[in-house]
Amino acid sequence: MSNPSLSSLPSLPKLGVATLLRALFKRPARSADMPLSATFRLDRIDRVHVRRYNAAFGFVGEAVPITYLYLLAQRAQLATLAGRPIPFRIPGLIHVENRLAMEGVIDPDAALALTTVVSLPPPAANGAVLCVLETRAFAGERPAFICTSTYLIKRGSHTERSSAQPASAVREPVGSWTLTSNAGRAYAALSGDWNPIHLWPWTARLMGMRAPIIHGMHSVAQACAMLEQARGQRATRLDSRFKAPVPLGSEVKLVGGSDGEGFVVLCNDRVAVEGQMTK
Repeated sequence: MSNPSLSSLPSLPKLGVATLLRALFKRPARSADMPLSATFRLDRIDRVHVRRYNAAFGFVGEAVPITYLYLLAQRAQLATLAGRPIPFRIPGLIHVENRLAMEGVIDPDAALALTTVVSLPPPAANGAVLCVLETRAFAGERPAFICTSTYLIKRGSHTERSSAQPASAVREPVGSWTLTSNAGRAYAALSGDWNPIHLWPWTARLMGMRAPIIHGMHSVAQACAMLEQARGQRATRLDSRFKAPVPLGSEVKLVGGSDGEGFVVLCNDRVAVEGQMTK
């Protein structure tokens, strides 16, 4: 590559079983310098993989959808956590919020530099401890996208959860889908995220779950694809908050917000995901 600073960066690792096993058995460090960061190089985005992803969720065309960028950021984030001393265990982290923002048109053939910064905000008033991973991607000097993932490390004295759809956010239903029993494994094969809680009943139980649940970003991707078709516009910013798990085999419903930007994903009449999508 012509850019020596970019060519000197380590290649962005693949996300798969080997990476997951490394993360599962990584022990927390007694001391770690926070915040910490790491930068990786991605020579190009796999167009064939993008087509497979788009077909899986119903994204129209061959452009890179905003939720696909999470797959790239997740690889950078996990590689950063696995390759640096951190004061917490990676298994057990609970994804509670995700923010994605495109800074411009994504060119699959443009090399990217992805820098991830891991920080630990002060504990919340109720004792909850969070971890924030912000990944910024650049194509040369041009910002490409930002992905900020927030994870719960330690629960507080109480956790607020929505039990029903907020009446003020209700609009006409956008669509629905049914998760098959192998939906978690299918998305794992597509995304590389083989977290055991998403695969089989026995692997979910090993991780302390009663039953396997779908990946949170699977729900977000399906919602985003349906909203783009319903609203006739592509998303360039997507903010999502994860409120409740979605078990495999569930019927999932999507409704739009009255403001034309908000959305709610419902499972068993409970809010599973709520967020905003803007063009």
